[in-house]
Amino acid sequence: MYRKITKYLEEWKSSTRRKPLILQGARQVGKTWSILEFGRTHYENVAYFNFETNPKLNATFEENISPDYLLPILSHIAGQTIVREKTLIVFDEVQLCERALTSLKYFCEDAPDYHVIVAGSLLGVAVNRAKFSFPVGKVDMKTLYPMDMEEFLLACGEGALVEQIRSCFEKDTPLPAALHDAAMRLYRQYLVVGGMPECVLQFVDTKDYILLRHTQDMILTSYLNDMSKYNNLNEIKKTRLAYDSITVQLSKKNTRFQYKLIKKGARASEFENAIEWLCLSGIVSRIFKAEQIKKPLENYRDIDAFKIYVSDMGLLCAKKDLAANDVLYMVDEINDFKGGMAENYVNVQLSINGYRTFYWESERGAEIDFIVQRDGQLIPIEVKSADNTRAKSLKRYMELYQPAYAIKLSSKNFGFKDGKKTVPLYAAFCI
Repeated sequence: MYRKITKYLEEWKSSTRRKPLILQGARQVGKTWSILEFGRTHYENVAYFNFETNPKLNATFEENISPDYLLPILSHIAGQTIVREKTLIVFDEVQLCERALTSLKYFCEDAPDYHVIVAGSLLGVAVNRAKFSFPVGKVDMKTLYPMDMEEFLLACGEGALVEQIRSCFEKDTPLPAALHDAAMRLYRQYLVVGGMPECVLQFVDTKDYILLRHTQDMILTSYLNDMSKYNNLNEIKKTRLAYDSITVQLSKKNTRFQYKLIKKGARASEFENAIEWLCLSGIVSRIFKAEQIKKPLENYRDIDAFKIYVSDMGLLCAKKDLAANDVLYMVDEINDFKGGMAENYVNVQLSINGYRTFYWESERGAEIDFIVQRDGQLIPIEVKSADNTRAKSLKRYMELYQPAYAIKLSSKNFGFKDGKKTVPLYAAFCI
């Protein structure tokens, strides 16, 4: 399957300023597969070391972490000679070995001709522990997310459709009705399948939604296990309660996160560490309210007002135990959840494209789902789950701030009218 991360890895390999690369992201998003596939196609050989499956590796790094000391030993363990620029060195699950992470500093300084990529599922959690000596300024960092809608379409053999969608997005011209309907069906399939590579591959091969749900449940179980394995004893229950609450709160009309909905009488001071753990693990992402629409938006965020979205749509549907057909046919019974689900989907696509998103609320309750900086402009994005796109909030925002244009995401076809760019939900990856 094609992953967009490959293009970044190719640029990293050829860069004259290349440093050891840390590839982080939630569990099961395809970090190891992407690295090994890249190594197989771009290097003569790959020296792969996994600190989870081979705990004895840690002892190699205890005595000395200079490349001169490590490379002969690692070559022996790998059973192959590690050659500068021709061998890709991979440290997997590196969060389990602090010294291996620290060694990247010396690979950068003393052995820059050796190509090193490290991966870890909970690196964000690990490096925020006090004991970790992080190689600040000595590494490149990249986050891998689940597959986006474009990668899903490509996996389904819809490369030609992707090209037409991109063309219509650029030109603001409608996609032919039959293709638009087909793309909307694929969008609803993506909501059920999500972007976890194993799930996408399983769906492409079998189209079996029952088997798919079993795989998603297994991934959710591994997330729960991580909450126990990589967390303080006092925080485990709070983290699970917070995670359960996030999916429930997406069904509310106001999707702003409320601590009191986790449990009766809950306060920020009790659960903020749990929320932080979930964000650092990559399982969820948090977007803050922008109090003022000025650059940089980061300066005007309200730290007490935020929304939380989960990182993968398929896992969201599995967590909610939504039947595949209910989502594929958008039945009335899930009306309360449709808005939150569409918002979550759009946030996933924007995050994968590298946007730092915010939302906006007026004093009278008008709300814009997302504000992003695109091509140097602050652009409002309104999300509707269907084709009912009357947007009083967007009209109010445009009157107040007069953006260059606005984006409306819904089930309507492409178009541009009155300063509003209409984009079908399936084309959110184009933004």
